[in-house]
Amino acid sequence: MSGPYPIRGSVVLPEAELLWRFSRSSGPGGQHVNTSDSQVELRFDLAATKALPDVWKERALERLASRLVDGVVSVRASEHRSQWRNRETAAVRLAALLAEATAPPPKPRRATRIPRGINERRLREKKARSETKRGRTGRDW
Repeated sequence: MSGPYPIRGSVVLPEAELLWRFSRSSGPGGQHVNTSDSQVELRFDLAATKALPDVWKERALERLASRLVDGVVSVRASEHRSQWRNRETAAVRLAALLAEATAPPPKPRRATRIPRGINERRLREKKARSETKRGRTGRDW
């Protein structure tokens, strides 16, 4: 593998906690595809990991609840013919998924008023457009 996969900041996916499973990919590919285990399934026990801070772990467990099976999140990759490239793809995909799931919630939007000038300009432009269209009628012909 090409090294640690950062989630966010200095937190990385721990190699020791990753569970790999390989199987044959589906689809066309000739004789090679029938003999090689190029599809990769990467599993990560999110509920039992010690690599993530507790706040991140709670956030990820909550956001990924629909994808978890007994606290384990899994990612599959079978786009490439090479098992090596599928391993890379699966690891990067898992790191991106965890980064998104552990991101802090966005700041709440502060309600603001629409400036009076913007509203007046909008109404002025509407009136001008209305006059333009009214001028196109064939009454004066």
